Amino acid sequence: MRPELLNPLFVPVTTIPGIGPKMDKLLRFLLNRDETPRIADLLLHLPVSVIDRRARPKIRDAEIGKMVTLEVTVDRHRPAPAGRARAPHLVYASDDTGDVVITYFRAYPGQVEKILPVGEKRFVSGTTQLFDGVLQITHPDRVIDEEGFAKLSGIDPVYPLTQGLAIGALRKAVGLALTKLPELPEWISPEVLRRCSFPSLSEALHRVHVPNEMTDVLPEGPFWSRLAFDELLAGQLALALVRAQVRRPAGDRNAGDGHLRHKIIDALPYALTKSQQEASAAIAEDLTKPMRMLRLLQGDVGSGKTVVALLAAAAVAEVGKQTALMAPTEILARQHIKTITPLAERAGMRVAILTGREKGRERKDILARLAAGEIDMLVGTHALIQDDVIYKSLALAVVDEQHRFGVRERLTLTNKGSAVDVLVLSATPIPRTLVLTYFGDMDVSELREKPAGRQPIETRTMSSSRLKEVIDGVGRQIAAGKLVYWIVPLVEESEMDGPKLTNAEERFDSLQQLFGDKVGLVHGRMRGADKDAAMARFAAGETQVLVATTVVEVGVDVPAATIMIIENAERFGLSQLHQLRGRIGRGSEASNCLLMFREPLGEIAAKRLKVIKDTTDGFRIAEEDLKLRGEGDVLGTRQSGMPGFRIARPEVHAQLVTQARDEALRILQDDPKLKGERGEALRCLLYLYERDEALPLIGAG
Repeated sequence: MRPELLNPLFVPVTTIPGIGPKMDKLLRFLLNRDETPRIADLLLHLPVSVIDRRARPKIRDAEIGKMVTLEVTVDRHRPAPAGRARAPHLVYASDDTGDVVITYFRAYPGQVEKILPVGEKRFVSGTTQLFDGVLQITHPDRVIDEEGFAKLSGIDPVYPLTQGLAIGALRKAVGLALTKLPELPEWISPEVLRRCSFPSLSEALHRVHVPNEMTDVLPEGPFWSRLAFDELLAGQLALALVRAQVRRPAGDRNAGDGHLRHKIIDALPYALTKSQQEASAAIAEDLTKPMRMLRLLQGDVGSGKTVVALLAAAAVAEVGKQTALMAPTEILARQHIKTITPLAERAGMRVAILTGREKGRERKDILARLAAGEIDMLVGTHALIQDDVIYKSLALAVVDEQHRFGVRERLTLTNKGSAVDVLVLSATPIPRTLVLTYFGDMDVSELREKPAGRQPIETRTMSSSRLKEVIDGVGRQIAAGKLVYWIVPLVEESEMDGPKLTNAEERFDSLQQLFGDKVGLVHGRMRGADKDAAMARFAAGETQVLVATTVVEVGVDVPAATIMIIENAERFGLSQLHQLRGRIGRGSEASNCLLMFREPLGEIAAKRLKVIKDTTDGFRIAEEDLKLRGEGDVLGTRQSGMPGFRIARPEVHAQLVTQARDEALRILQDDPKLKGERGEALRCLLYLYERDEALPLIGAG
């Protein structure tokens, strides 16, 4: 149950005067909510910068092109003439040193007269321009009377916005939301408050949204850092609760004598790499310990994680128990089953796949065999955690690309068995700080080498102005029998502002006109069966050019493909570029990757492309990525910021992650059931930052 104290923060934002259906829709989009956002969502939407309105010159001293606040008397209005909607509404105003014209386009009749009444004194804030030798402010940011001006600090927050949402309306809504903030108990220990010089939550929110100084909204400042620590502490506490549950004594252990593992290793067409051997040994040892396993296996694209996961499943099957491998997409699940099936069959292991596509009698048959213990390893998507999926003896949960799943999905899967061991796979090497942030304090195995036989990939960059040369080159590659990936950022034409990006349907059409049925298309909006058919035609060489979006980023294995062209490469994150490039270099031939960029190229984009060009080491790329743009990209989930985190910034708050983890572990040591006064306060914290899904574990047996 959510603490009653939080109720004022969990009411819909539509209860705030001025927020109607239109603004509700815009706020849903801005705050990334499926339903009407709550007051708490508005308060945790922090400004990105500030406008300093404290410069208050006389009209004659106002600098052109600067943000100023002028104290003026309104002299007269000149509305747009009837029938000329595009003409501006002009307001003439003055002080004792000169005149200024305040200009509004498409003004509602009567509205401007209301906010700037003739003969009255007003404070007008905006950027100055010179027009026909007269000082002018067009669409001022603020127009207020003396009483309103006296209440302002002179510094205004600037928020991230979405098209159609006015900054003034958002500021007003946040201001009203602040009045709803209840007095919440302090959940940070006095020692941490003192050591980090943190203000109270109330002071932090007020000073970030209503700054007294320009520095109040800096992420490294005490107010933002307090909120970042709260968010990180909520995350670490939730992970620690999950970990405490997973780490409890496990009863029966899950490793056999090795007979199935030996059969799989013998069936491999190559020898295991040194780090594959080490990871498999570490997992086997975990499976014999009296505590449940919680291990992260991270390795670069193509480093052989699936085989290590299969060996773990074999260890479990040796004692007659089951494994579930959950992947975030159907393509990835089917790729895993393709790798696993021939090896598992050689060892006599029974494997199956379950996704949204298995329906009717086929699905019933899989579920019956699973419940009877006739399936040793089930691979699939979210379908694995549906209510009617019952395992006879689930002992190992393998979660692939963990950052795409929440705590809830992981818990639902592990609750399908008793004392289930957990192995998390990540194809994106993750720096240590981020391992802590996203996974908590888990054991980590790294696969550093590429499997034997992987070919080098040469990476080059080229301006998109040379597109014709590239297309001519593709023609030559088709004639030579080569397979080419052609990656674009969008499925179809976008209505977004900014430079037009290439889309998959447009590029497919243009290449098909030149090369006919040699060109295929695959993107995320296609039906699963159609995607599979397009991939199968490409793998068989029936089509030689596959136009695709990032749907091929993970889990697609076509060893014969040796060329990758990525259009608008400057629009992709580092880890995405690295993942995409990992689709080639999988066969016996050397491979080439071409990154096409649109000029002019920004500084960060240029650095990103240089990193990708200079190295194929995923661990180095992950570190560089963290330096360049925050780890949303390291984890490949969005372009910047921390997935699942609204406030914490990796490049600024990395040192707070460790402190939040230590604090979370101390809390669980002192008060594992979160009882008493501070326990209640910490429950408020978990609900406020939406990490409450871990709370039911406290009462779990």
